[in-house]
Amino acid sequence: MVNPLEINCNSLQLTDEQFFQLCQDNRDLRFERNSNGDMVIMSPTGGETSNRNLKIIQQLGIWTDQDKTGIAFDSSGGFKLPNGADRSPDASWIPLEKWNNLTPQQRQKFLPLCPDFVIELRSPTDSLKTLQNKMKEYIENGTRLGWLINPKTKQVEVYRQGKKVEILDNSTTLSGENVLPSFVLDLELIW
Repeated sequence: MVNPLEINCNSLQLTDEQFFQLCQDNRDLRFERNSNGDMVIMSPTGGETSNRNLKIIQQLGIWTDQDKTGIAFDSSGGFKLPNGADRSPDASWIPLEKWNNLTPQQRQKFLPLCPDFVIELRSPTDSLKTLQNKMKEYIENGTRLGWLINPKTKQVEVYRQGKKVEILDNSTTLSGENVLPSFVLDLELIW
């Protein structure tokens, strides 16, 4: 598996504004920053992974539009986590209250919060350990429910606040539980 390229930025110390501008100036690349300020550069995904991610986003987006209790984001949405990391989950959701508490200026940049719900979709080149660490980081920073979906093995790792990771094999659906009540992700469209 290939790990994303990680660049030590100790000597640069980019401000949040500079990092945001770097991302805007290089839209063909996907940047994140870890909590140490090191830049993480991820390559674009292949067609199969992109299509799977679209199917996830479609389902989450339709549910969000019908439910009207929150806002959903695709993989291009950035979040400034409480630990200082800048992350872009493959899909995410926040309650409407959190969105409404943001200023118009905050809504234009990486959102200064951790999503309540995240999904990471493993592509053939992703390191499982790297994605697992990312999921743990989301939970440690306030995510209430997270799914790490691995199409190759048809496994889903379910992350919840204060609970051990649950591994589901060959599931056909996933429930949004009490975080996204009535949301059900159809995994048969993803596998």
